[in-house]
Amino acid sequence: MALNYKSVLITGGTGSFGKKFTELILKDYPEVKRIVIYSRDELKQFELRQKYPPTQYPQLRFFIGDVRDKARLTRACEGIDVIIHAAAIKQVDTAEYNPTECIRTNVDGAENVIDAALSCGVKNVVALSTDKACAPINLYGSTKLTSDKLFTAANNISGSKDIRFSVVRYGNVMGSRGSVIPFFMNKRKEGVLPITHMEMTRFNISLEEGVRLVFFSIENALGGEIFVPKIPSYRITDVAKAIAPECKLKEVGIRPGEKLHEEMITETDSLNTIELGKYYAILPSVSYKHTKEDFIKHHRANPVPFGFKYNSGTNTEWETEETLRAKIKTYVDPNFTV
Repeated sequence: MALNYKSVLITGGTGSFGKKFTELILKDYPEVKRIVIYSRDELKQFELRQKYPPTQYPQLRFFIGDVRDKARLTRACEGIDVIIHAAAIKQVDTAEYNPTECIRTNVDGAENVIDAALSCGVKNVVALSTDKACAPINLYGSTKLTSDKLFTAANNISGSKDIRFSVVRYGNVMGSRGSVIPFFMNKRKEGVLPITHMEMTRFNISLEEGVRLVFFSIENALGGEIFVPKIPSYRITDVAKAIAPECKLKEVGIRPGEKLHEEMITETDSLNTIELGKYYAILPSVSYKHTKEDFIKHHRANPVPFGFKYNSGTNTEWETEETLRAKIKTYVDPNFTV
């Protein structure tokens, strides 16, 4: 299997994704050689060690480090086969107020991951992206689009090295820190839920589905693809009604840098997009290693129709109040009740 007997490093490994990835890799790949949790938060690493004590999980390693620190990152990548790059500054408001810090982590950090991977003989790198990187209107999305371009282009500078760089892009992760569901669950005791815009929609994915997409990329990427899952959308008002039907909804206005609907594939992107069953793949616009036909043959895929686009507002699959309640109970809070 793909990750058995391999050494894996996760940047931002103490975040929501990193914790779920660690849980599932231990479950699905019991013969994994080593898992390196690379992050800058000492407390979160301590807490994760309590869940995975060294006596029971000797394959886990914990490295304090920042993706901005190229030397430390390179040291952590020694002997690593696979890198999952999940570290980022993700809050839109935070990025708008602290643009330089966002660039240093999301762009400079991405470049450091690429350089460390090339220097240390890593075989496979998967970077996490976001729907906000598609036609970005805020700094966070712009830095993640830049990061995506760096990773897809890295395949062209790898020379004779046996390494593949790919990206996974998906929508809002259900129940992740700072997301709308835990926010509404906390706010419902006040009797009023603030809604930025009554027509707003978003894509929806669980953490486990996000991890499964990364597993798919590790096993199937040829190098340079941006993988996009087929996932449902939700209306923000349906989320509010699913969580707190008794609450009043108060429209407060769209925040700076926020879209009414999110995109994951633009009409222009679709010219280089193929369909792979449960996923789409946006192919690199410049590839010196593989042609579009190579990607189509490798993935046994078909090009999407001319003019195709993937937008949360025009999606064909939708969450309902009932499906949202069921997923909240499954993925966010098993004790959730209305």
